[in-house]
Amino acid sequence: MKAALIAIALAAASIAALTGIGVAKDDASKDALPAGSVSRADGLEAWKRIEAVVTHPRCANCHVDAKAIPMWTPAGETKTRVHGMNIHGGESRIGAETIACSTCHITTTLPNDPAPAPLHAGIDWQLAPVEFIWFGKSGAEICAQLKDPKRNGGRDAVALLEHLRHDASLSGFIPRAWAPGAGRTTPPGSFEDHVKDMALWGAAGQPCPN
Repeated sequence: MKAALIAIALAAASIAALTGIGVAKDDASKDALPAGSVSRADGLEAWKRIEAVVTHPRCANCHVDAKAIPMWTPAGETKTRVHGMNIHGGESRIGAETIACSTCHITTTLPNDPAPAPLHAGIDWQLAPVEFIWFGKSGAEICAQLKDPKRNGGRDAVALLEHLRHDASLSGFIPRAWAPGAGRTTPPGSFEDHVKDMALWGAAGQPCPN
């Protein structure tokens, strides 16, 4: 029964993930810059801004290891801690084995409500795949991970832009990091700034700090 629930949940997530891919590719082709058109120095400056986003709790708290325990930075606090209420993502990464993330984090394209209401998104709530661990890693480690197709879902620089646009087309987690509802902190800049920086970094050859 548990295996069936996990399979159904993952199938639903896969179907949702296919929506909007064509639009994302078109948008990403417009975002992408010619390879080599950006200097390494400018690419590293872009990475500094990217790093400030991907290491921000709004982004990193759900990029956790195989223990599948999400992190949490309650509104009004600066210290990140283990998610309250003994929440566990399980092997499914969506809590199918215990309490589904969607019990509180409902799927909706409506704006997020002010804290402390649970955050929502236009796609089913889930932890990032275990291969994409960010929490607790340095910026240099995340940089090496993001540029490695074996650890980023098989994506090159342009495909990373497609990933951003695809998620945005679904009102997914990435753009909502900058619209989490009143009373919550946000990463620096904006979603569009992040896309531009990813394009600059990609065109520079995806340089990483030493």
